[in-house]
Amino acid sequence: MKTVAPSPYASPTEKGWYYLHRLICGAVLLFLIAPILVIIPLSFNSVPFFTYPMPGLSLRWYEEFFLTDRWLGALQNSIFVAVSVTLLSTSLGTIAALGLSRPNLPWRTAVMSLLISPIVVPVVITAVALYFFYADVGLLNTYTGLVLAHTTVASPFVVITVTATLKGFDHSLTRAAAGLGAPPIAVFFKVILPLILPGMISGALFAFGTSFDEVVLALFVAGPEQRTLPRVMFSGIREEISPTITAAATVLTLIAFGMLTTIELLRRRSERLRGIRNT
Repeated sequence: MKTVAPSPYASPTEKGWYYLHRLICGAVLLFLIAPILVIIPLSFNSVPFFTYPMPGLSLRWYEEFFLTDRWLGALQNSIFVAVSVTLLSTSLGTIAALGLSRPNLPWRTAVMSLLISPIVVPVVITAVALYFFYADVGLLNTYTGLVLAHTTVASPFVVITVTATLKGFDHSLTRAAAGLGAPPIAVFFKVILPLILPGMISGALFAFGTSFDEVVLALFVAGPEQRTLPRVMFSGIREEISPTITAAATVLTLIAFGMLTTIELLRRRSERLRGIRNT
């Protein structure tokens, strides 16, 4: 939400409320970011203790994170699963959003509610349900089961972002392309895809982040060979508190910051393109 600056003719009371609002927002953001600001410096601590002031700086915990089989293997598993989930959820979510965008679709609200229900349902309930289902079909402790489980909770983000992009979509463009003899595949890649691409990329980034940070589903449906980075961090917190966890948390924070920055740049690009089309 954007805060509009007070006009030069605003009363002192209006100016006071404006600056008070900014102060409160800044305090809330600082409260939320403070734990991150505390953890990141500790990842460079030279001693295996969470202490301030730090006696020295060292990269030993990043070396352990990137060079040991336990952490590096977990990072590779997380990247493999997250990329697979991103590709699958982006495809399924885009197809669902295109179907929901049709003006004559019956029960659109009910179908949309069903598709985004994994966001509303607590993830532990989803994990328990998938555990019993996978036990019957033999998908427990497999990469396939883990990818499908993450896709279940990641696809709704793609559906939401692509559906929002299609709100102002003019369906007469597809009818015009079809009338000129273009096959459905050509209509999608030449007409629809360029318009919904920012929403697809945003949804894909949300799906990647959801899968990369997910730990509850991994605890229920993944085995020792599918240990993801969040699961290793969770086990490390329970078994031993190692400063390597702070290095892993810093890496996750940087990845999340990069994705949010990309999403914001895509949003601004979409607004510029929308403004150019409107003019």
